[in-house]
Amino acid sequence: MVSFGNDWDDLLVQEFKMDYYLKLRQFLIHEYKNYTIYPGMYDIFNALKFSSRSDTKVVILGQDPYHGEGQAHGLAFSVPAGIPSPPSLLNIFKELHEDLGCYIPNNGCLIPWAKQGVLLLNTALTVRANTPNSHRGKGWETFTDKVIELVNEKETPVVFLLWGSNAKVKINLIDTSKHLVLTAAHPSPLSASKGFFGCRHFSKTNSFLRQTGQPEINWQIPNI
Repeated sequence: MVSFGNDWDDLLVQEFKMDYYLKLRQFLIHEYKNYTIYPGMYDIFNALKFSSRSDTKVVILGQDPYHGEGQAHGLAFSVPAGIPSPPSLLNIFKELHEDLGCYIPNNGCLIPWAKQGVLLLNTALTVRANTPNSHRGKGWETFTDKVIELVNEKETPVVFLLWGSNAKVKINLIDTSKHLVLTAAHPSPLSASKGFFGCRHFSKTNSFLRQTGQPEINWQIPNI
C-alpha cells in the first residue's frame, strides 16, 4: 500500500483498489522488472508526498517524467540537485528571471516549491528510459485526473498552470469560477517562444494568492 504521510492517504485510499489501478500496478511490476523505468519506484509519488492537498496552492501540470538517466525524481519539471537542468526547466528559469528577476540557479531541484504548496504533477507518473510517452494510456491519467479533481474541490482558491496542449485539456476538470487557470505554450525549446516566454505566470500567481489572502510563493530556487 502506498503511503504519502499526509491527507492524500485518506483521499486516495479507494483509488488504489480500483480495477484500472490494479491493472496499472501489474503493468508497472512487469515494466520495472524488464526495463529501466524512471523515476525509481520509491520516488513515483513524491509530488503528493511533498505537497498535501490541504497545503496545495498552485498546481503545475507536466506530461510525463524525464526519460534520461538520473533526471526524474517524481516532481514535474524538477531534477535532483547535481543533475544539469534540462532545456524545459532552463526556459522556466529564464521566464522567472524576466518576470520576477530571479537569478537562474545552479541546480534544478524544485523541492523548495513543493514544500510551499506547489504540486508538481505529471499526467503520467512513470516512463521507460529514453522513450517519452511510453506509459501514456496505461491508467496514470485516470489517477492524476482524480488528484486534479480533488484539488478542484478545495474551498480555498488554487492556481493551475497548464503549459502545453496535454495540460490544457485538463481545464475541463477545473472550476474556473473559483480557481485561477493560466495557460501557455509548453516551456520546451520547440514551443517556448510561441507563448511561454512572456506569459508572466509566476507574478500572476502571486498576485492571485495575495488577492485571496494566501502566502505568495518564493519562486527563487537557492544555489547549492
